[in-house]
Amino acid sequence: MLDRRQVRERAHGLTALILGLFLLGVGASLGISKTAADLLSGMLSIPEYPAVLLRETIRDWLSWGRSRSAIQAEIEALRGENAELRVLNATLANERIRVELSALEARKDVARITLRAPMSWWNEIRIDKGEGDGVIVGLPVFHNGYLAGRISSVSLLSSWVELLTSPSLMIPVVVEETRELGVVMGNGSGSVFLNYIPAGRGSMKGMKVSTALIGEQLPPGLPIGVIAEELETTPDGYATYRIAPGADFSKLYSVSLLVGPEGASR
Repeated sequence: MLDRRQVRERAHGLTALILGLFLLGVGASLGISKTAADLLSGMLSIPEYPAVLLRETIRDWLSWGRSRSAIQAEIEALRGENAELRVLNATLANERIRVELSALEARKDVARITLRAPMSWWNEIRIDKGEGDGVIVGLPVFHNGYLAGRISSVSLLSSWVELLTSPSLMIPVVVEETRELGVVMGNGSGSVFLNYIPAGRGSMKGMKVSTALIGEQLPPGLPIGVIAEELETTPDGYATYRIAPGADFSKLYSVSLLVGPEGASR
């Protein structure tokens, strides 16, 4: 007969054996479940891959789109500020030029034309102001308030003026509405043209043309005339325009030129 102690030990052992077998079975089944789950996950990842890729692509595009929108908004803001600065600078420049032109207007003196030779009718004229009146080479000459030419040579009592209609006089100019830079020159037959404007600028008819701030011979902002029409485009990509000058070169009897503070031309 077994005593109570032996019975208790055998009961504990049997219980441990049963528990061990149970855990062994559960562990084995759990391993199988994991293997099956891994296998099933691998199989499902194949049809799932396009959806995952699409999700990642959409997320990247949305992130890029938000960044691009922010950059575009910043660019637009900078463009607006730049446009405002250009308007402000143009306003200040126009105001400065207006003040300078008012000062120049107050210094104009009238000179009478004493000679206009038929052979050089559209190229030059002689006026009755010379060194004795303080005239120097390079002074601008006006007619009807518009630039008509420039002093080309000076003697004691008279001076010669090269007209805008002369093919040898080239004046750097600016189109006031677009700030395009070009060169005005004549053809020797009474016409004036605007050259070296990049082609493709569209209609510029009626836009004002004035002297540009290039060089030191003529002050900027002196009015010349308006653009009448576009004539042609050169092979190198520049357009030529005909200018309607403010000066009436067919009816020149007298012109104006600048004079100094005490009545002497500069």
